[in-house]
Amino acid sequence: MRTLWTLFKVIIGLAIAIPLAFVALGITIGVAGLVLGLAIIALKLACVGFVGYGLYRLVRHFVAPDSTPRRPVSSLPAPDPYYDAAMRELDREMGRVPSR
Repeated sequence: MRTLWTLFKVIIGLAIAIPLAFVALGITIGVAGLVLGLAIIALKLACVGFVGYGLYRLVRHFVAPDSTPRRPVSSLPAPDPYYDAAMRELDREMGRVPSR
């Protein structure tokens, strides 16, 4: 009788646990599928945004002028006379012969 009662409890437990396991498995697969679907949609949206930005830059390059006008490169400024004098004085104090 004890064996039948234990077997009956196991059968009742499995009758409850197996459907619950199927429900849990379905929910888990559903959540994983949802996350995968959202990741794919985000990737597609990023690709569309990348192509759109590229088209925008291309059209802007051909249609709109540069916002900052290009200045011609001016010649370099004359050397600072104070810097040159300081270097000559430093060379004199350190005992070096100036290269000029």
